[in-house]
Amino acid sequence: MLIPPLSFARRGAGGEVESIQLELFTRRFMSIAEEMGTQLQRTAFSTNVKERLDFSCALLDARAELVANAPHIPVHLGSLGVCARLCLEKLPLGPGDVIITNHPQFGGSHLPDVTLLQGVFTDNAALVGYVINRAHHAEIGGKVPGSMPPDATTLIEEGVVLEPQYVVKDGRFLWESDDSTGGLENRFTQAPYPTRALAENRADIEAALASLRAGETALLYLVRTHGLSTVHRYMDRLKQSATSSMATVLQQHEGKMFTAEESLDDGHTISVQIWVEKGQIEFDFSGTSGVHPNNLNANVSILHSAVLYVLRLWCARDIPLNEGLMAPVRFVLPKSSFLNPIFPDNQPDACPAVVGGNTEVSQRLVDTLLKALGLAACSYGTMNNFLFGRSSQSGNGSSFGYYETIGGGTGATVEANGRSAVHQHMTNTKLTDPEELERRYPVRLREFSVRTGSGGKGRRHGGDGIVREIEFLEPVQATLLSQHRVVAPYGLHGGEAGKVGQQTLITIDGQQESLPGIFTRAMLAGERIRIETPGGGGVGK
Repeated sequence: MLIPPLSFARRGAGGEVESIQLELFTRRFMSIAEEMGTQLQRTAFSTNVKERLDFSCALLDARAELVANAPHIPVHLGSLGVCARLCLEKLPLGPGDVIITNHPQFGGSHLPDVTLLQGVFTDNAALVGYVINRAHHAEIGGKVPGSMPPDATTLIEEGVVLEPQYVVKDGRFLWESDDSTGGLENRFTQAPYPTRALAENRADIEAALASLRAGETALLYLVRTHGLSTVHRYMDRLKQSATSSMATVLQQHEGKMFTAEESLDDGHTISVQIWVEKGQIEFDFSGTSGVHPNNLNANVSILHSAVLYVLRLWCARDIPLNEGLMAPVRFVLPKSSFLNPIFPDNQPDACPAVVGGNTEVSQRLVDTLLKALGLAACSYGTMNNFLFGRSSQSGNGSSFGYYETIGGGTGATVEANGRSAVHQHMTNTKLTDPEELERRYPVRLREFSVRTGSGGKGRRHGGDGIVREIEFLEPVQATLLSQHRVVAPYGLHGGEAGKVGQQTLITIDGQQESLPGIFTRAMLAGERIRIETPGGGGVGK
């Protein structure tokens, strides 16, 4: 519910009243994003959205800059403004229009994350701002069920590619094909690697549209109550407040340089130098490894998300994640690296694969930045992406895809121990309830527990990881995409590293086989996979 307008007499200094008004508008803006999220969850069909809450909603100003968000998925939220601005460069967005995309060239994080963008206009067509959401579709095509093929080398192998296009035009839902449009349905079914769950895709897109309408209604209520100029003023003030918070932090570190280097399990390196000078902060990623041959490529929007998130932590103030924090930021990027690959126009078969860049590289990037700034020891540093499903061509029944991310142990700080068995940093999802998991999919959850002793020791110890063991009741294709199976989560100031993760195949006759951190394989009925996620690093001896 939106907070009503102020009804008390204005007393005291004008600055005090302005501060109160800013706080009220901050909560009003955040409540709009929260209302959008509630609507999306309520009307979605897939377990991924309805149960796991793998979605994000946000409010953008008239310049398509992030103003406020609900506490959803950080890797989504920080990139939504970037995505909106890139989409608007390609397509005009008028009243009654909605744009859809998942393309990383246009700020998409990876193909399963489908973004919808709508402008909000007054009755006389004045632009108020934008509402935007992003939801992860557990199945959107690709070489393997779940749309995260570990061996993909090009974007088109990861599923259905949607460059920015209208999903609604002049109020008309463009799903079925007709003489005037190819229809969105065709994009999902006629791709080289089409979706295995078309009905679920459509249901979740329609839920996302309902979410945008809820945001539009709430924002227009604010305009009718307070006036368009007032709403715009407090959008600007909220960003200015974040910029001011960032300036205070930078002033304390004027003239300093921070450096760090971290690597993926396969040796690809993230290198960063952070310079603070004259109220500006520069992130120089020179020395970072080149484009990844498989799917561990990020993009500029992922980089933007990670930096925005870490700056929000550095500020240590209760402010919404918004782009005012990015005002003093400059980037120096290699021309082509796995943090900034090149995406040729209109050539998805020539674009690098990215699905793990969103999940894995974003986590490793945050840990690298936190290491440079000395804010925390390394957390489990991976989303532990676990997927299973089947294609109808297999002859074993209807096709489906299931996806989940598994948490781990968080890194300790100077002031606190790490927490055990949680999601942290760029992921913020739930896990599907066991009852719902076993009701909807041919699996049995054999164990779900804390991996005791996996956190790094120290004066402040790291949190413990998770043990998750799943038995398959029918033949399926299972996939794991993870990190910290070779490189241990670092400790700080003499604290020990957390334990690396491990995964084990348990055959029907009880034999055990160690599996790599990135794999896909056919599973027989009765076989099990046991996943033990990394612990966080400790701090201090």
